[in-house]
Amino acid sequence: MAIDAFAPAKINLTLHITGRRADGYHLLDSLVAFAGVGDTVTAGRADQLSLRIDGPMAAGLSAGEDNLVLRAARLLAPNMGAALRLTKRLPVASGIGGGSADAAATLRALAELWTLPLPDSGRVLSLGADVPVCLDGRPARMSGVGEIVEPLAAPLPQAWLVLANPGVAVSTPAVFAALERRDNPPMPDRLPDWPDAAGLAAFLIGQRNDMEAAAIRLLPVIADVKAALAAQPGCLVARMSGSGATCFGLFEDAAEASAAAGRLQQDHPGWWVAPAPLLRS
Repeated sequence: MAIDAFAPAKINLTLHITGRRADGYHLLDSLVAFAGVGDTVTAGRADQLSLRIDGPMAAGLSAGEDNLVLRAARLLAPNMGAALRLTKRLPVASGIGGGSADAAATLRALAELWTLPLPDSGRVLSLGADVPVCLDGRPARMSGVGEIVEPLAAPLPQAWLVLANPGVAVSTPAVFAALERRDNPPMPDRLPDWPDAAGLAAFLIGQRNDMEAAAIRLLPVIADVKAALAAQPGCLVARMSGSGATCFGLFEDAAEASAAAGRLQQDHPGWWVAPAPLLRS
């Protein structure tokens, strides 16, 4: 018996840094969505806990004890065994929650394999700020330090994303350290309903990723990625996700997104580029 769990890319459509607690953790207000591209975690029965990593982005990723997949397994049931396989398709340390999504997928797969309830957000927060929203797996407003996850009242509109990463890892702590302000305003108290991709884009244009400027100062190539996406025909808005370096472009339909991804890959063969549907609910 083997159970597969999909680990979709997590996209911060907005990311407002609104404060910092006394313990150093940053407060945020983020509109989080997921893309139809990601990793896969497969869990099978075994006496001992083990992890094997494959896939196009496996190189350089350790299967050691500190891997989030193994940490998630031990958090769920420290004395249980399973043979885990992580098929890695998302770039590492890229601002799209790959490790957090992998941890959440591990929890879902093992909860089914072991017939256990999923842990609550307070427990999984120890794995990372993005793990609670990844475990919920739906578009949501994420706030606090990541532990407050409020699913959206209505599905997101039909839209497509093009994700692009220049192949350079970004240190999230370094980006936080480079922030010029940590007390920015949040999103509106009530989020609007978005009838279509254009309406969602209009809202996003009025919002921010407060980590983007700091990340660009550390890695100026991020500005090149964002500009290349924004220049594509049909791109409604382009922005960095998370702490970077992955940026996304929002498109109305699959044909525009696929064509844009093809042009970007041709012009920048060293970049990771992926078109994917915006997962609506």
